[in-house]
Amino acid sequence: MPNPHRWPLRVGLVGYGFAGRIFHAPLIHATPGLELAAICSSRRSDVLAEWPHLPVVSTPEALFAQPDLDLVVIATPNRTHAPLATAALRTGLHVVVDKPFTLTVAQAREVAAVAQAHGRVLSVFQNRRWDSDFLGIRHHIRSGVIGRVTELESRMDRFRPQVRARWRETDAPGNGLWFDLGPHMADQVLQLFGLPDSIQASMTQQRDHASGTDWAQVIFSYGALRVSLHCSLLAAWSGPRFIVHGTQGSLLKHHGDQQENQLRTGHLPGASGWGHDPDDIMLFDGTDRPRPLSAPPGDYRIYYALVRDAIMGRGPNPVPPIQAIALMAVLETAVASSEAGKALSLPLTGMECQQWAQSIDK
Repeated sequence: MPNPHRWPLRVGLVGYGFAGRIFHAPLIHATPGLELAAICSSRRSDVLAEWPHLPVVSTPEALFAQPDLDLVVIATPNRTHAPLATAALRTGLHVVVDKPFTLTVAQAREVAAVAQAHGRVLSVFQNRRWDSDFLGIRHHIRSGVIGRVTELESRMDRFRPQVRARWRETDAPGNGLWFDLGPHMADQVLQLFGLPDSIQASMTQQRDHASGTDWAQVIFSYGALRVSLHCSLLAAWSGPRFIVHGTQGSLLKHHGDQQENQLRTGHLPGASGWGHDPDDIMLFDGTDRPRPLSAPPGDYRIYYALVRDAIMGRGPNPVPPIQAIALMAVLETAVASSEAGKALSLPLTGMECQQWAQSIDK
């Protein structure tokens, strides 16, 4: 059984594709109190080229059986998240799952129940809560500088006109652009405004020969407040990352957080300039000139530091299962809304809504 008092905590990583190699491995390595102890991957040579001293195993079961592991990170294709997380929890390990948590709300509830039964920390890697753009927008909304918020638009666009032969771009359950970028965008909305009254969505395939969703627009309704999310794989030029309107002004953020770009180019987390955002947030308040407001640096390591503390009993889980269940309800409801052509409410129980609210208040 893992020892919650060990320092550093020993971490096993399942999967060494894009998410495991670019995000999880370097972030775990850069977080004090965590030690990347073993990796499960079919790409043994790729792992050893970058982590020559780590054990590399070929199956998740072999990783879960490694001695003295405390935490396992699941960074594998979406369809495997629920079964692998369940297996790791039943082995007695704490678990981080990359987004999306599962394929359905029902799966999310089942995995959460296993974590509760075994007394393990179960968390989802919602790293973009620590994006510079989101942190800045959230700060200035909460400061009241634009008054009561009436509208927010969030865009995460890419230009990838060629359909690639990879699982993310198929029409299998849990794949497509909405399940890739939607978990980031929707989670940020829930952090800002809470659970919506209803969701109305439109999704389609716009690229030649596309099978999975590659365009989505999703509207969250909160009384008079409207939040619009937009993502596309055919946007050679994208609009601003955030536009926020309020009763006393507007905020505009042109460019997004730079941590993913830094990680892609080998910039080490915590090195000089890590998470720095040179793009100011512009405040329009009806005067002649907009006023620049700085965006704070982003830092994805904070997520792993909070997970570490939760396992050690020193603080709350940064993304507890109830928040993951609520987000899966949003993702699932958006798909259902697009198929039905009408607005739908979330399929959450009254108890789940109460638990979600309590988790945010912590």
